[in-house]
This record gives sequence, structure tokens and C-alpha cells, in this order.
Amino acid sequence: MKTHAIVSLFVVTLLATACTAQGESTGVPSASAAAAAALHFQDEHTQWVRQRSADLGKPDGWTSLIGLHWIESGKRSVGGGPDNAIRLSIAPARLGEVEQRADGLYFQVAAGVPVTVDGKPVQGDVRLDPEGAGGGTKLVYDEGRGQITAIKRGQRLALRVRHADAPARRDFAGVDFFPADEGWRVKARFVAHPAGKTLPIVNVLGEVADNPNPGYVVFEKEGHEWRLEALGDPAKGLNLMFQDQSTGRLTYGVGRYLRTDPVAADGTVNIDFNRAHNPPCAYTEFATCPLPPPENRLVLQGADGARTRLAVLAGEKTYRSSTH
Repeated sequence: MKTHAIVSLFVVTLLATACTAQGESTGVPSASAAAAAALHFQDEHTQWVRQRSADLGKPDGWTSLIGLHWIESGKRSVGGGPDNAIRLSIAPARLGEVEQRADGLYFQVAAGVPVTVDGKPVQGDVRLDPEGAGGGTKLVYDEGRGQITAIKRGQRLALRVRHADAPARRDFAGVDFFPADEGWRVKARFVAHPAGKTLPIVNVLGEVADNPNPGYVVFEKEGHEWRLEALGDPAKGLNLMFQDQSTGRLTYGVGRYLRTDPVAADGTVNIDFNRAHNPPCAYTEFATCPLPPPENRLVLQGADGARTRLAVLAGEKTYRSSTH
């Protein structure tokens, strides 16, 4: 019996080794390798979702916004008191004055109010460079809990105000995602547009801006071929904004955003719809979100007039506390 048991164990070991070797030689992953890859995918996705939730809930994350105030001509007083032209919901009674001049937007700090820029105390006037590639100027008040920046939309300027004690941040309920599904991680084909092509994008304010549109992606799902226009730099990763059949039902009514990997040398690009996420306006009424272009509604029109819609049941769902 002992000899039989030893022989049986030897045979099982040989078969397992042969199966592993066959998987390596044929390029087909073994069951254990496939299980390990699936576990890695789930773990990686979980970490990504946790990081997204943490970013939204940061003291200066999207949930910290408490105001968006458009600049009008002349000097405008700014502060938490009722007599200010621009009244902030969380701020000292008088923080200062803002004025748009010929050479830019300036903020004059009220006497005795501690305000810093880059960690250095500010007295008198400071120029507010709008948010952008250079980062912009950040006025910090209330012992670091409050922050004021300028944004430019079209020809208009506004003060964007954040505070760590914002109600939206205090009541932040976290994010809600569909279960991660490897079937929604697809390989697409990138098709380049002629150099210099742009795509008009409308934001929630109704303003239109032409954005560089390097090309579009094509992918297959549920027996059909789908197309999404892309923004961004193919060498760094594409930005996609889209609406699908779940929009306004299970997912946010404006649509969702998604960033891809860089486009490969062979023109392919990986799209992980598990990372489709809500725009900032899902969490605050003080964001100026771009909207998905009409071209990026995942709907196919048949020759007989029938429409086929794709429901992307992956990625982020509607934020449960969203009321706007």
C-alpha cells in the first residue's frame, strides 16, 4: 500500500508539472495563474476606489467647496459678514476686497486678518493668478482651513472658495461603485484625427469651449462596435466623457468621466470602464463641469430606425447624497 501511495503521488505531481509546463508553452495561463491575476485585478481596483474616495474627502477636495462667486466691476468686499458684496459661508466677518484691474485680479487683505500665500503672510494687495497649468494663486485663511483661488471661464473670472468644514465634506457619504468586472476592461483601437482638430465642449454653465480632439476610440461590446471621441494627449492617456443607458438611472445624470492608459505604438489603448467616475458636480453645486459631447452617447442607430443602447454597468454609481 505504501508503494502504491508513493507511485500515485508521483503521478499526480508529474501531471501537475505537465499542466503547468503546457500552460507556459501554449501561452494559456494555468488555473492558479488566472486566479492570481483575478485577485490582483480586484485588489488593484479596491485600492483605486479607496484613493478616489480619499481624494474627494480631502480638506481641499471637491467636497470642500463652499462658494463660487463671479467677479463684477469695481472693488467688492469679501467676508462672512452680511454687509459684504461677496459673502462667504465660512469666513471672518471681513476678509478683504477683490478688484479686477487691467492687468489682472487683485485681492486686498483686510488689516489684522491672517492670510498666507505659499506659507508666507500677506499684507496689502496680492494678485490672484487663475487656476491652470501653473497652479494659480492660493489665498489661505482661517489657520489653513479656508482657501480662495480664482478661476477663468471664457472671459469671466470667479472666486472659488474651499473650507475644511464645508457641509458637503462633513456629510460626505463615500463613493459607490459597481462590483469590479474584468469584462469591462477592454482593448480599444485609437483612430487619429487630422492635426489641430477640436471638439466643442459645453459646461454646466452653458459656456462652450473648443478642446483639442486628437482622435476617437473604437471598442467592441455586446456584439456591436462603439465609438467615443477623445480629448487629451494620446502619449499620456486619453480623457473620455460619455453617457450610456444607465445615465440618470443607476449612474449620475450628467454622465461620467474616464481616463485611459497611453495609446500603444500599435494604436491600441486599454479602457477600464470599472474606473468610470462621476464629475465634480456630482458632489458640489460650485463646480463648472464639462458635459459629455453628443457624439459620446453610447447609442447606435440602425438602418430601420431602431436604436441600440449600451448600459455600462461598471464604474461609479450615482452619489447617494447628490441633490443637484
